Amino acid sequence: MTTTARLEMTEVVKTFGPVRALDSVSLEVGAREVHGLLGGNGAGKTTLMNVLFGLYKADSGTVRIDGREVTITSPRDAIELGVGMVHQTFLQVDTYTVVENVVLGTPLEGGSHRAGLAAARAKIAEISERFGLDVDPDAVVEELPVGVRQRVEIIKALYRGAKVLILDEPTTNLTPQEVDALFASLRTMVAEGMSVILITHKIRETLAVCDKMTVMRDGARVQTLDRADTDAEHLAAIMVGESHGSYETPTLTEAVALGTEAPGAVVGEEHVGGFEPGVSVVGATVRNDHGVELVSGFDLEVGKGEIVGFAGVAGNGQVELAEALAGVRPLERGSITVHGSALSGKPTAQWLDGGVAYVPEDRHRDGILPTSGITENLILGSHRSARVRRRGLIDWRAARQRAAEAIDKFSIRADSPATRAGDLSGGNIQRVILARAFAHRPRLLILHNPTRGLDIGSTRFVYEQIREATAAGCSVVVISEDLDEVIAIADRVIALYQGTQAGEWASSQVDPYEIGRRMTGLGTASVGGAA
Repeated sequence: MTTTARLEMTEVVKTFGPVRALDSVSLEVGAREVHGLLGGNGAGKTTLMNVLFGLYKADSGTVRIDGREVTITSPRDAIELGVGMVHQTFLQVDTYTVVENVVLGTPLEGGSHRAGLAAARAKIAEISERFGLDVDPDAVVEELPVGVRQRVEIIKALYRGAKVLILDEPTTNLTPQEVDALFASLRTMVAEGMSVILITHKIRETLAVCDKMTVMRDGARVQTLDRADTDAEHLAAIMVGESHGSYETPTLTEAVALGTEAPGAVVGEEHVGGFEPGVSVVGATVRNDHGVELVSGFDLEVGKGEIVGFAGVAGNGQVELAEALAGVRPLERGSITVHGSALSGKPTAQWLDGGVAYVPEDRHRDGILPTSGITENLILGSHRSARVRRRGLIDWRAARQRAAEAIDKFSIRADSPATRAGDLSGGNIQRVILARAFAHRPRLLILHNPTRGLDIGSTRFVYEQIREATAAGCSVVVISEDLDEVIAIADRVIALYQGTQAGEWASSQVDPYEIGRRMTGLGTASVGGAA
């Protein structure tokens, strides 16, 4: 592997029709440097890196690696030039082993397939040890937790000779322990001369690992700073477009959500303790689509005005639990009562009438009707209720008016309420789903990764809406693989492992590292944060 890397991107322009996604952006990343690339939705940071990796072709501008101007028109060009990229969605064949995934698309050495795999296995073992990326080369990828699957992607890039490594939001689904291990690996890489570019929105993590950081906004580079010359509040102010002098210090909830503070007590301390009974789940057992029992004998109480957050590694029953709480997946056994109404076994319409609102994990598959307009998507679920009907028919004029108000209130970027939901960006689709959920005046609100794809300002807005809902007595369940988010907004945090509670903490007793241990099955369940 080449052990030096220096990157220069100069005056890069990229347009998509009338939209100028990159406006003469320049970026310099030195050898032995971790460089943070920050910005809100639509800032252009991922687009810039997609240009570098050959997924997009720039309209103009130059790229130099180690002082030499290069042309990158495809990911193959980028890989040959020593550029590797780890995307948020891993590009893996689930039924293949680690070694098979790593070598896929590369020539094998050794004269035979078996000898080639043996040589690749040895090289993977050497990379793993060298950079602290512990993996079993013979493990089947679909059986690995998300943190290990990410290591496979990093090893894949290093195996191909990456000297510039791009990581897109790499810590979102990791435990604190896995984040520490990843950052240690990155420091080892840059010590050997590599360059690492970290696309992220988590300011605390940026300050922990990055040597420099570049902030982008509206397709342009705003500023590049040394870590020693900035702090969390300054960075947040630049990201949202406010001057350092006028930027208001975030509340603790906002700070934790941005990753700028160590977690402690959360905002909304007026809610801690003394809740009236709200939601009761007794002995809930839920199966997945293949008939496998993923949630077993689950008990849960959520008070009126209380926020309960579930932290867990993906695949530990979160989706099934959320769908059962929302009434879209039947219980095998058990019962669910919402503010006095027994809803188990009732049709979905009664769950909606009972005040249950749901923001699903997969917004494209489960959250919208992509070929329908924003108006139709916003009334979805309430289209049979008296609130949207007049003389038995949908009052479309009123529905369009409410849609226009929601577009304004939730800052949905759309030409009109008639804009098709499928034509919106991921972040704007999330805003539509959130607007619909809050408009239903819920008694129980289930939020699965509620701020995924949202920038700082939008995230704050969502948290404000959650606070308004709890002030009105709504019981809120937040399920997120982003531990920072769970800690930021929950009155109680529950670790979920293999469909059961692996630990429970009041907000004032949260220890993220202990939660991380319980999320991965280490330790025994306890209440109140005891080890």
